[in-house]
Amino acid sequence: MKRIFSLTCLFIFSTGIAQGYKPLLDNFNEWHVTNCHYGCLTDIYFTDGDTIVDGLNYKILDGYHYISRTFLLREDLELKKVYLNLVQSSGNREFLLYDFSMAVGDSIDIKNPISPFPENAGYYKVDSIVNKPLVDGNLYKHLYLSPTSSNTISSTPATWIEGIGSLSIINAPGGFPDIDGVGYLTCFFKNGELFYSNEYATSECEPIILGNVPDYNALQQATMNTIIKDGKGTVENARDVELVDVFDLNGKKLMSINAHGIETIDLDFSSFSAGMYLVLARSKELEQKVFKVIVM
Repeated sequence: MKRIFSLTCLFIFSTGIAQGYKPLLDNFNEWHVTNCHYGCLTDIYFTDGDTIVDGLNYKILDGYHYISRTFLLREDLELKKVYLNLVQSSGNREFLLYDFSMAVGDSIDIKNPISPFPENAGYYKVDSIVNKPLVDGNLYKHLYLSPTSSNTISSTPATWIEGIGSLSIINAPGGFPDIDGVGYLTCFFKNGELFYSNEYATSECEPIILGNVPDYNALQQATMNTIIKDGKGTVENARDVELVDVFDLNGKKLMSINAHGIETIDLDFSSFSAGMYLVLARSKELEQKVFKVIVM
């Protein structure tokens, strides 16, 4: 895997006339984000199903740290804006993530809700917009943004691509793509077809969720106690488990364990507050199994 990750390495293509606006959300969408902080790992998330909230249509995010299925996306095609709705017991919160109608010089108050980046990231301005080809050969807007001079919160630039979103994770429009940190978008699929590939990050892109996934799941024998009274969680029959992540219902990662084929994986919940948590087990082949556990 090539590890050349500089925004300055992006080629500047002719700023010819791009086609009409390309929606970010299709029927099915799949993002691959790679990080090499502790050995290279690609996380996958996707839209899985639709729902209606307050009369508006949303796509449900799933996978990665969205497995709580409380992250909802919608797109206003006329305004070229993308919104995130966070479903919470205290009340839903909707955020404007992307505005692809912006022109050079326009500014936006960026929000990065439930992400590793500051939620209130401050104002960013559009420095330049370049039309560049993606996998299908068509030209799409690439928006290059940076914090305004009055922004005392954020210091790193951001890149948005029409039809895709951020080069970081989808709910971080102000996120800086960092292969040694949160990660860098390497592949994006619409309806199982490759739409974006970062040639500096990966030699090949294959859809996992929407591709030809085998019926057999190496993790189907893995089991876990789902009622935890003594703070001890155990994943049994875990020889095919490569990694275990624990999330709260807001999608925040609380624990991560590299398993590497051991038979039993012990998880310590003793410091956790009472409530429900999600345990995501993954194999080398990126097969997944989710356990919902209740800490008492």
